[in-house]
Amino acid sequence: MESVYRRSAGTARGEARRQELLERVVEDLAAHGLVDFSLRRAARAAGTTHKVLLYHFAGVDDLLVQAVDRLRERRIDTGLAAAAAGPGTLAARVEALWPVLTDPRFGHRVLEQSTGLAMYDPTRYAQFGREATERYLPALLSLCPPDWSAARKAEVAEMMLATLRGLLLDRVTGGDEEGTAAGLRALLRALEREERA
Repeated sequence: MESVYRRSAGTARGEARRQELLERVVEDLAAHGLVDFSLRRAARAAGTTHKVLLYHFAGVDDLLVQAVDRLRERRIDTGLAAAAAGPGTLAARVEALWPVLTDPRFGHRVLEQSTGLAMYDPTRYAQFGREATERYLPALLSLCPPDWSAARKAEVAEMMLATLRGLLLDRVTGGDEEGTAAGLRALLRALEREERA
């Protein structure tokens, strides 16, 4: 539902306040997930009222989308830094990325839950799935060896995205750490074979 309170702050101070509120909501989401997320819960987390949030955001969906996007951005930036710090093979970079993808500080459950929302209510939440793909694919492409063709990078990045997404969802819904670890090892072996090809 769109806000009846929303006004554009239009100032640096207003934008700073909006970012501060968003950051508090992001921390709450990372800690507690999407279950029972509401404007009132977000207001409690931000230490303000729902009317103040509606002044700065277009509604609960706008706030939720921005908070999920902020978590995803953190996860990708931290993951790419971890991958860049590791050994040079693609498999090693993906292996270094995995702990970041599963780290609770980056709202791992929230990001997987948002994928579920995109499937459950695509009319309302389709952008969660679309934006995840739009953000993760370039990151995964950047991990591929620079001498590969654009087509080969695209194929391998799509495979990595689909496999990692599936492993993360399985980890959240099934809780089978051993099975997920086995799936990750299989992905790493596939990447090693791809690099040798």
